[in-house]
Order: sequence, then structure tokens, then C-alpha cells
Amino acid sequence: MAQRTCAAADRTGHAILHTLYQQCLKHNTQFFVEYLALDLLMDEDGLCRGMLAWNMEDGTLHRFRAHRTVLATGGYGRVYFSCTAAHSCTGDGNSMALRAGLPLEDMEFTQFHPSGIYGSGCLITEGARGEGGYLTNSEGERFMERYAPSAKDLAGRDVVCRSMTMEINEGRGCGPQKDYIELHLEHLGAELLHDRLPGISETAKIFAGVDVTREPIPVLPTVHYNMGGVPTNLHGEVVTMRDGDPEAVVPGLMAIGEAACVSVHGANRLGSNSLLDIIVFGRAAAYRVVETMRRGESHAPASEAATERAIARLDRIRWSKGGTGAGAIRLAMQLIMQRHCAVFRDGPLLEEGLSKLDSAIEMMRTDLGVTDRSMIFNTDLAETLELDNMLAQASVSLHSAIGRTESRGAHARGDFPNRDDENWLKHTLCWLNDDGHVRLDYRPVHLQPLSNEVSTIPPKERVY
Repeated sequence: MAQRTCAAADRTGHAILHTLYQQCLKHNTQFFVEYLALDLLMDEDGLCRGMLAWNMEDGTLHRFRAHRTVLATGGYGRVYFSCTAAHSCTGDGNSMALRAGLPLEDMEFTQFHPSGIYGSGCLITEGARGEGGYLTNSEGERFMERYAPSAKDLAGRDVVCRSMTMEINEGRGCGPQKDYIELHLEHLGAELLHDRLPGISETAKIFAGVDVTREPIPVLPTVHYNMGGVPTNLHGEVVTMRDGDPEAVVPGLMAIGEAACVSVHGANRLGSNSLLDIIVFGRAAAYRVVETMRRGESHAPASEAATERAIARLDRIRWSKGGTGAGAIRLAMQLIMQRHCAVFRDGPLLEEGLSKLDSAIEMMRTDLGVTDRSMIFNTDLAETLELDNMLAQASVSLHSAIGRTESRGAHARGDFPNRDDENWLKHTLCWLNDDGHVRLDYRPVHLQPLSNEVSTIPPKERVY
């Protein structure tokens, strides 16, 4: 078996997180806690000179000037109603890039995880099925044997999610509403569950009220990962389309992790690969900074125009006096995305979702009301700023999904069920103007390896 990632029971990400934090402490990294990033500071020549941030502790604004600004702001899972991500996963870095006039890449590819706990969305790791767990419908049938006879419950995430959704749609869901599937671990035994899946046992108890040694966990496909993001090269440098060059580097700006789209995940990320992603390309970005920085290099003057634009956006939202709060608009957006841009999609469904989302965006512009005007620990204002970021990403996600008339990876369209390499073996680039206008363009996919150590593997249809 090829070992492609490390493992620490079912808490691998948690272990990596603590290791990285320990290294930060070791190297005396300075953290600016309770600061909220507002906008990138781009000069007139398209160079990133730093960013503007709001210190919620004392209400002051701070202009961070930097030779290199690295976006590591995570994904935008909270655009959806049900997701496994933290409430802070609002993709702020992605929207900052959009407002800076840069495109986002492959935003139509949103991965649903097969096993989010029904009701809360909390993640039950893929490792649960890797250890021998299996899914059943209301009839007690292990239905994955019908959809993927060889891989069964270990099929790709998108295949398992679609299979679960079809079972529910055809009336074989579990529970009073017949709207979830059951994940069985009880047959594995208490000792194995304690040794190999301790986190899952604890999570199921807290968020589902389930003792995994005795009863199944109610699960549902839930948004888990965003393959799209800020386009970068393998060094972590942000790239854009400029003068016909789809690989033009944006000086001074970098992105890593889920916020970035290096596109090593293509249209459907494999389990644990995001953990590798942040480490591999975080390291690559650090090396690139060392290679390109000059000792004693001075800072260029910060852009006053960019600073004023960022402050104007903050003031516009802060002093909004409409009748609709951010919570109502956020819920409307999340329900629209959950219904119209989910596991299965088609043209009319996406178009209807875009129309509804435009209404939510218009409500944000014309009827938004912020009740707390203060600058100190104003969570109402902070969440409204995050909502503004999420609406922008929801818009480009829907437009990108409408534009891609095929099915590929996590993007499954009922009206275009087949993959079309002849017309669609390319990356989507999506720009969003200040007036809400969206522009789509495309860049080629890199199919050739960068070294002679590996051979080229041509695209192939995935079958079970």
C-alpha cells in the first residue's frame, strides 16, 4: 500500500495543527489576535503592498505594509446551510482578491462529504469507513454495493454523496422525515473504536447523542471542502490573466491552503490531501519568499487610494440603516446555495438559484441594517463584513457552475451527465466587478509533469 499521508488515529489534522503552532512558538511568530482583515492594499501597478485590518480589541484600523502578503484564510464552506467547517470559514481572502480585481479559479467545484452528522453538519471522518464502517438506508440495505460494486463504501466522496442523495430522493432515507442515512460502526467493537476512532466516538456522543458501540450515526452529505480559490503557481504566488498570459504573477501576493487553487486536487480532492496541501505549499511559499526577497529591502509607499476604498466599504456597511439584519440575509443565501448548487445540479436549478441570490445581494445593498455602530468587539459588524464576503463567493460559484456544461468531479449536472475533455479540460476563471457584473474566462490545465521522475497519466473515466 502506498503511504500518502501521516495519521494520528482520527485526529490527524488536529495533530498537524498543534505541531505547526508549536513551530510558530519556537520561532517567536507574532500573532495579531482579534484583528479582522478587511482588504488588500494594491497599488496602481497591480502590486500588493499589504493589507488593512481592524483591531476589534480597541476599535483601531491598522495598515500592514508587507513585501509579501500570504493569504491562508481557508475555505468558504459557510456559504452553505450545512457544512463541516467552523463558523469562521467565510473565505475572506477569496473576496479580498476579488475586490482587488483578481479572478477566482474553479469555484464550481464544491466537495460534499458523505458523513456530516444530521442536523449539525459536524464531520465524521472518512477513516470511519476506512476502518470498516458502512452505510445503510431505511430498509437496512448496504446500498453502496449497488452503486460501486467493488469499492462499495470506500468509493470517491462525490460518488458516495450522490448515492446517498439518490437513496433519500427515492424515499429510502431514514428517520421520521426519511431525510438521512445511517453509518454503522457498532460491529467494529468497543476496543477498536477506542483505539482507532476516539474522536469520532466523542463527536457522535456530543452532537448526535449516539453511542457508536451500540447504534448507528445519522449522517447526510455536507459541504466539506472548496477545490476552487485564488489561483496560484506551485510556488504559492498568485497568478492572473494579463495580456493573454494566464500565468502572470501578481507581485507581492501569495496564497496557500484551501484559500488557494494550485489545483493539485483537480475537481475532487482525495481524503487527507488538504493536510498535505497546506504543508507542502506553505513550505514552498516560504522558500519562494526567501529566494525573492533582498536583504534590507525597503517598503514602497502604501496606496492611499486602496486604503480609502477599504475604509469606504467598512463605513458603508457600518452605517447601513435598512430594515433587514445580516442574519436573515445570511440564512437566505445559505438555503439558496444548499438547494440550488448542491450535490446534483442542472441549468434551470442553477439559473433559479442565481436569480434568488441576486435578490439577496440586492437586499444587502439596499435594505441592510446594522444596529451596533461601535468599533470595539462589534460582532454584528464583523459578521456583516463576512456576509458581504460570502455573497461575492456565492455569486461567482453559481456563475462558474452555470458556465461549465459538463459533469466533472464534484460538479455533477443532470443535464450534462458526461465529462467532456474536448471542450472542458480547462480551469474556470471568474472576476466580479464592483457593480456585481461577473466575467468568465478560462486557462489551460497543466498535464505535463515538471520532472522526469513520474510519467504522464492521461485523463481516464472513473468506473467501479
